[in-house]
This record gives sequence, structure tokens and C-alpha cells, in this order.
Amino acid sequence: MSTLPSNPTTLPALFEAVSQRFAGNTLVLEKHDGAWQPTTYAQMRALVHRCAAGFLALGLQKGDRVALIAEGRREWPVAELGILYAGGVTVPISVKIEELPELRFRLAHSGCRMVVASAAQGGKLAAIRADLPDLETFVLLDDPEEPSAGTITFAELLARGDAFAAARPDAVARSWRGLKGDDSANICYTSGTTADPKGIVLTHRNYTANIAQAAAMYPLPPDALLLQILPWDHAFAHTCGIYALASTGGAFACVPLGKTPMETLRNIPASIRETRPTLLLSVPALAKTFRKGVEKGVRDKGLVARALFRAGLATAIAYNGLGCDRGRGARALLKPLVALFDALVFRKIRDNFGGRLEYIVGGGALLDLDLQRFFYAIGIPMYQGYGLTEAAPAISSNTPGRHRLGSSGPLVPDLELRIRDEAGRDLPAGRKGEIVVKGENVMPGYWKNEKATAEVLQDGWLKTGDLGWVDDDGFLYVVGRAKSLLIGYDGEKYSPEGMEEALVEHSRFIDQAMLHNDHSPSTVALIVPNREALVEWMRRHDLAPGSAFAEEAVLRRIGVEVNALRRDGRHAGRFPERWLPTTFGVLAEPFTEQNRMLNSTLKMVRSRIEDCYRDRIAALHSAEGASPLSPMNREALQRLLQ
Repeated sequence: MSTLPSNPTTLPALFEAVSQRFAGNTLVLEKHDGAWQPTTYAQMRALVHRCAAGFLALGLQKGDRVALIAEGRREWPVAELGILYAGGVTVPISVKIEELPELRFRLAHSGCRMVVASAAQGGKLAAIRADLPDLETFVLLDDPEEPSAGTITFAELLARGDAFAAARPDAVARSWRGLKGDDSANICYTSGTTADPKGIVLTHRNYTANIAQAAAMYPLPPDALLLQILPWDHAFAHTCGIYALASTGGAFACVPLGKTPMETLRNIPASIRETRPTLLLSVPALAKTFRKGVEKGVRDKGLVARALFRAGLATAIAYNGLGCDRGRGARALLKPLVALFDALVFRKIRDNFGGRLEYIVGGGALLDLDLQRFFYAIGIPMYQGYGLTEAAPAISSNTPGRHRLGSSGPLVPDLELRIRDEAGRDLPAGRKGEIVVKGENVMPGYWKNEKATAEVLQDGWLKTGDLGWVDDDGFLYVVGRAKSLLIGYDGEKYSPEGMEEALVEHSRFIDQAMLHNDHSPSTVALIVPNREALVEWMRRHDLAPGSAFAEEAVLRRIGVEVNALRRDGRHAGRFPERWLPTTFGVLAEPFTEQNRMLNSTLKMVRSRIEDCYRDRIAALHSAEGASPLSPMNREALQRLLQ
């Protein structure tokens, strides 16, 4: 396992230590003019000092908030560390926030004096600038088309820093050395799976404690290389993808920015092949995309390749078991076959991931067991972890040295965890209840929200709002959000998330699914179909697009997929029959961050979906609307297939 070079309590102290210890190592890789260009730890440290001096020159005072809204690039950590070195507090904001009132709220509520932003985000900020009188300075990472008052470029910030440092050469050092572990470092606004954004305050010690906890869990040698595919403001990517990796001398590469977010996403496969990362951080939505890409590549190679792949997958899954029992007992007999399939099939797949990828760490939401088995089988294990932004965020994780598929792994070191019932009583191992944690990585509270703070923090214990249980070996199992529980007609509560994941994982025709029940006799499902898969299926079955017969056939096909978990379905037995959906409504529009039905970690915001489709849900509980061939489903399908 990895260890920190010392025990720093602030982020600047940590970066000072590692940037001197690993001065010549590459910290950041960026692609410019067709080639990947490195920036060393020593070069980054020099940039951070110049940036910090620039903020001091602008009059930044200890505790002042500075927003950071930009795509992943070298200047992102330079700006954040510069703000922190100068004594400021960063407010990282997702670039995916398109609703101006949401953006305005975060900037106003946090009381930001300054904003660091990329050119792509400048338009949104300019549109609300007049509504934010406390916002004094915009620092643009790119040259603006037209200069404006109160706006400077990042290059100008560094130049001001150079002049300031020449006049006061010890000012930056005095600033960061004056910080304490309990000083605020960050205010992260997250909507979670509800509609009410809260500002999560994390201190320097919250971060340095969690960085040490994460680094102790994973082998992170100085030659480790991560391709940062998650948004950099994402708590998981922020702590683990930048600071935990940097704490042990590793490097991270930036995905080249496209002209649009979709173009940036399309740059990921080539970036993986070119940078050849040793590890990746992912969330389930991205993991599913990776899997679909692998399966499509296999299908494109023809029947023989497909048959070999399926046989190899089944053999490897049987041999691997749950990971902790891999190759044990009778499974040992499969070892030669596993090696053969690996040489014939899986090694070529891994070459598309650069050939050096040792593992993927999954977080952000529940990761389906079948998805874990899939990646383990192809030789790129995906180790599920669990965390919460309020805990900076890592709480538990499977690791190469200790893992059990289906679980969220053992706890990070120096963290206490309890499972409690609704009355707040501790439950024994094996009993399900709310997960509560206590440790130095737990936030001090929410910004300007004493009520919300009091609700989740009690005697130092953080009530996560997540349900789970711990087995006798110390592995944590997370089963869903307490607030996501559905309620049957008899008042019994159940979690829909496992069923929703299963519907998506087991069907190429279903992209998204949300179950609903509020004291009703039956559960219903909102289904976002995969348009491409349906069009291909119609073509193979010679169904004329737009015909009533084709619509009926497609809706019946979706019905088969929804019913696959039921007693006579191909995946029967995984969930209690009474909780499975009895019918479904087809939606023409997906849940996205843009329509605010997914949050920044790509989890469904159930309250918004329910509000948006309130009438549709009510219709599904009626006799007419419950039919899979209802007019509403036909209309939605027509829109989807247009």
C-alpha cells in the first residue's frame, strides 16, 4: 500500500512536501499539437506559487471564496492550489450546470468575490454578472474575444503574481504556512438526489485525512498514471484522482477538450490508447458505456469471435467467483482454460485500454454485480467503492489486495462506521440499516445551513442517508438511499435501485429505468429505451418504421425486457415478486444533467423525475394507462424513433 511522505494537515503543506520529493516526476499530461506534453511536480509548484501570488495581488483575504468553473486541464489544479495557498476557499462548480438560476444561487450563496473560468463557461457567467454585486473579478483561463472591466486572463494573473512576489518574496510562504487543518478549503454544492442544493464545507484536514486514507488502500506507485475521465469538480475525482494520486508521486492525464461536451467524450477512447493509463476512476454510467463498446467491438468481428467471447466470459466468471475465492476449490480446474481465453480474446480487448490498465475504481453510485463480474473476467477488475461528498468522499472500497464482488469493500483506515435503525440504535453485523460514519474526513457542516447540518451531524456522526449492512468479514454492502425507498399499499418499504440497475444491465433495449410506488398495490416503471438497439431490432425483424404493427411489436419487446425479472422471466428469482413493476411507461427523452434529472454523479434525481412525469405515473396506475400498448406509450415511442 502507498504512504504519504509526511503527515501534513493542509493541502498546501501536502503539495509542498510531494512537489519537492517528486520534483522531476510528471504530474500532468496534456495533449498539445498532437503530442502529450508533461508538466513536472517542480514546474507545477512554480506555477502554483505564481498563481497564489497573483491572487494575493488581487487582494484575496484568508477565507474569501473563489469559484472555479472549468473543464479538466492543467490550470484547474494550479488555480485551486493557488487559491488555497493564498488562504482562499475554492467553490468548484460543475460545467454541466446550464440553468442560470442554479449557477447564480451557488455563487451568491457562497459569497464568491472572484471566479476562475474557462472561455466555454464565460457566457453563462456574463449573463448573471449583473445579479452578483459581490463578484469583483473574473479570471479567464483563455483570452476573451473582447476585454471587459473586472476581467483578467490567467496569464495576467501570473504576471501580477510575478510582480507581487518580486516585491514581497515571502508573502506566499507566510500565507500557506499560516493555514490550519480546521480552516475551510472547499465548499462543494451538490444536489444529491433531491432538488435542494447544499454547500458542503470541507476543511484542509478533511482532505488530507481522506487522501491518506485512500492512499493507504491502493497501490499507487510513483509511476502510476490515471486518465481523468470524470469531471474534476466531482468529489471522487477531486480527492482520489488529483490529490491521493499526487500524494504518492503519480501522474494524471487530461482528456483533450472538444468543441462540445460530446466531442470531449469521444476523445476518451483514443486518449486511453495513447496515454496507456495504469488505473481509471469511473462511475456506473461510464462503466456501462465501456462495456457496450467492448460488446459492440466483439459483435462486429463476427459469429466466431462472439462465440469465443461468450465462452471465455462464462469460464472466467466461473473461475473468478466473487474475487476473494478466485481459483479456489474446483475452480482451479478452469485455470488452463482461463489462460487460453485470455490469450485468444481478452488480451486484445485490454490492448484497446492501452495494455497497462491494472484496475478501475468505481464510485458515485451502486455498481451492478454483473458489471463487476464482466470487467473482472476480461482482466480489468472494477473495484467498487462507496463514499459521500460530506466525507471528502471515500468511506470504503474494494482493492486489489482485498475485495469481494457485490460489496463496497472494507472501510478506509481510521474511520468508524455503524449501522443504525430508525430509532438510532446500533445494529449487529448482517442487519440492514442507515450507514453512519465518524472520522477526520467528515465535514464540519453545510455552509449557512444550520438546520441541515443538525439533521445529518449528531455527536460527530454523519448520517449518510444510505442503507447498508456489514458482513462478518467487515465488507460493507450499500443497498440504496433511505429517501429513495418506495412504499407499498401496506406501508412496507423497499429499495428500487437494485431492480432499476438490473433492468438496465440485463437489457440492451433499456437505457434508463425508474420505479415508482407510493402506497399503491403495484409498482410501475418509467423506461427510457435505447433507440439504436430498437431500430436495429426492427430492421432484423423486417418491421416497417412508423407502422402500427411495428409499434406494437416494439412495445411487446420492451415488455419482455421489463418482465425478465419476474417468475417466468430469464432473470427470475433476484427480487421479491411483489416489488417488481407490473407495467411501464415509455419516455421519449432521457434523464440528463441538462434537464436536471441526473445530478453531477449521474444519479437520478427522483423528485424531479416524479414531478415532471406526475401525470404519466398516475396514468400507469389506471386501467387504461397500465396497458403496454397504451396511447401514451405509442406516442412516446413515435417521438423516440423519429
